[in-house]
Amino acid sequence: MPTVNVYDLQGQVTGELTLSDVIFQVPINMALLHQAIVAFEANQRAGTADTKTRSEVRGGGRKPWRQKGTGRARAGTIRAPHWRHGGVVFGPHPRDFSVKFPRKMRRAAIRQALSAKLAANELKVVNDLTLSEIKTKHVLAALDRLNVGRNVLFVTATPNERWKLSARNFKGVHTVTTDNLNAYSLLRYHQIVLDAGAVARVEEVFAR
Repeated sequence: MPTVNVYDLQGQVTGELTLSDVIFQVPINMALLHQAIVAFEANQRAGTADTKTRSEVRGGGRKPWRQKGTGRARAGTIRAPHWRHGGVVFGPHPRDFSVKFPRKMRRAAIRQALSAKLAANELKVVNDLTLSEIKTKHVLAALDRLNVGRNVLFVTATPNERWKLSARNFKGVHTVTTDNLNAYSLLRYHQIVLDAGAVARVEEVFAR
């Protein structure tokens, strides 16, 4: 079983934690991780893009000019696709982009993403993320002391509003609970920081 150091917000090692090899030391299936990312991004699409066909564009009910004798090409409507302000051919219309991704596959992808982050030394555990007040400077100090850069995903067992509000000014810093964890976020951020409660919750939920 892998063992990691546990840090406090001062960047000091306060102990060690043995992680479950069922979660943090599993073989990586790149095809599954790719499928998880594709499904996540597809499910984020609104699918509301819409264009008007020639039958939906306003106007064009009258024939622009007579069929013969003008020397110009024949035209039946000013809303034909090749006319300016005309209809759009094969344009986008509202559709559902959602992709089904079974729960077992989703959990397997999360386990593999966590294992990949641990293997790449891009995962840290802190004992607690409790702040006395909502202040961005506290998060800034913690980022520097933990040496995790500015592209970090913090994972907590329960909602931590003080930490979340204090970290929101950093574009690359995001905070989620274990209930909202997904493989896309785990792989997108350069560093993953879990509090001790999140580790316990992850091992409880995603072990099966």
